Amino acid sequence: MNVVIVRFVDRLKGDGMEIPNAIKRRALDNTLDITIRVGKQGINESLIEELKQQLSKRKLVKIKVNQGIASNNADRKLLFESISNQSESFLVLQRGNTAVFWSGE
Repeated sequence: MNVVIVRFVDRLKGDGMEIPNAIKRRALDNTLDITIRVGKQGINESLIEELKQQLSKRKLVKIKVNQGIASNNADRKLLFESISNQSESFLVLQRGNTAVFWSGE
């Protein structure tokens, strides 16, 4: 099983920073529920707005991409990076069809 833990760039300072260990542990926790699914409509404004709202309340949000939307790991990585950029959040980890995003707070 592939698990990718990503470094993030501080959007204000522009330099790379490490994701805090507490956030990494919470992101890897299996009890973190999937609260957003990317379906056949793909990424749209309502999905990004929903992610932003959830991040303001929860700080960590897990997203799952339905099978067939992104067929391989490279496509999923691009999709998750796109979601991260559009929502101004940080991609903490990607595992298969799921990813965890952090608000940065």
